[in-house]
Amino acid sequence: MKGLSKETVTWLDLGEEAAGQRIDNFLLRVLKGVPKSHVYRILRSGEVRVNSRRADPTLRLQAGDRVRVPPIRVAATPTAAAPAAALGARIVFEDEALLVIDKPSGIAVHGGSGISFGVIERLRAERTQLRFLELVHRLDKETSGVLLLAKKRSALTGLHEQIRLGRTGKRYLVLVKGDWRTPKQTVRLALERHVLPSGERRVSVSEDGKASLTTFRLQRRYGEFTLLEAELKTGRTHQIRVHLAHLGFPIAGDDKYGDFALNKTLARSGLKRLFLHAARFECDHPATGEPLVLEAPLAPDLAAFLAQLEAAPLTASA
Repeated sequence: MKGLSKETVTWLDLGEEAAGQRIDNFLLRVLKGVPKSHVYRILRSGEVRVNSRRADPTLRLQAGDRVRVPPIRVAATPTAAAPAAALGARIVFEDEALLVIDKPSGIAVHGGSGISFGVIERLRAERTQLRFLELVHRLDKETSGVLLLAKKRSALTGLHEQIRLGRTGKRYLVLVKGDWRTPKQTVRLALERHVLPSGERRVSVSEDGKASLTTFRLQRRYGEFTLLEAELKTGRTHQIRVHLAHLGFPIAGDDKYGDFALNKTLARSGLKRLFLHAARFECDHPATGEPLVLEAPLAPDLAAFLAQLEAAPLTASA
């Protein structure tokens, strides 16, 4: 966190954005580069104080609290790993409560697992004046499109409640291998997560999995490929990708569940990533309650590939 000292005690006066957070989660967020074990060590030792009192890791913070952070060494930010392009130029909507961007493909929403800079880290670096900025939901690294971030904790909790109650709408554009004929099809297939021996996370259809529901609508046929709109009714990991692969319509460019031989052909023809775009997000504004529709046009590389398919149909036979 900007302003934290390595050599002296730091006092943080908290605003509304911190209300309701546990002190351990608050410290893990602001002490970037500090090992989790060390954060809990300074909590257990009593070096962290809230309003001059020792703070248990489960303590909930309130607006107006004063937090004492002991001298601590914060690891330097690996700026060399940060992509050059600014995300501020990709803003779809912004007000006092929300920041919505059109996320480009190829960038993870957050750092971790060898990724130093994700969307959230980059936006915090670009918007240093914001005291609070958190992801409302997530998109896969290769997925482009509408991504919501909250600038207030009340907005974050409000939107999470809408998502939990199924009161938001998420629609994606997706290109699949195969000649899809049904104008509208609702797919109910339970999904289960598992980890491969390599450590890679995967999802599969399983009776023992969690209920998952996706509605697909036919948009346009391109020879042996079909453009669909996918409406998520639940938000399971890789839900659209696994549902389509299980039905025999793998997503073009999908390197986890797709047709790997076909992907090589597609790459030579210009499609070098997953054809999945978060086109639309519908919700009620968390502050005003007014209906909010957030949209991002199809990413230029995907639009160009569709134009190429229209001009010269490509065979899906690898």
